[in-house]
Amino acid sequence: MNHTYTESQQAVVDLFEKHVKAELAGDLETTMATMTETPHLHNVPSHVGGYGADGVLAFYTNHLVGKFFPPDVQMERISLTVDENQLVEEHVIRFTHTAVIDWMLPGVAPTGKFVEVGFVVIVGVKDGKVSHEHIYWDQACVLVQLGLLNREGLPVCGAESAQRLLDPSRPTRTMS
Repeated sequence: MNHTYTESQQAVVDLFEKHVKAELAGDLETTMATMTETPHLHNVPSHVGGYGADGVLAFYTNHLVGKFFPPDVQMERISLTVDENQLVEEHVIRFTHTAVIDWMLPGVAPTGKFVEVGFVVIVGVKDGKVSHEHIYWDQACVLVQLGLLNREGLPVCGAESAQRLLDPSRPTRTMS
């Protein structure tokens, strides 16, 4: 996916990619250096994150940086929308739940099951640094795939939702 961005948009993309790369690499110092003095992070479905440098640092240290996902994680970008002050990324994440993922599944022990789920990350940028991250995903979809939620009789689904994001020609739910 090649896009041409303005110089200021490219700076936002580069900042975000540096931030995520540091998170995945377990580089707490670089992760925090990409952020403003009073950032906030909110994982909407699990209601975990942090506020302010101390709150975000504590969250990253104890629950995210270096502990982001199990080793087999794959991320596939669907779209990236960017301006000078905000970036919105839509992607599908796949992984086998072989490790604790506190930020996504607090209190849930590894199940060994494969998960495929769509995510949306909204990143605010102020003065060339990340000011906030709001991260959304369908937690019911994840819980169905882990065998922790029975979809019978509920308006929820499993991996087919993420698969349809990648291939819109896949069938939707049959409505009666």
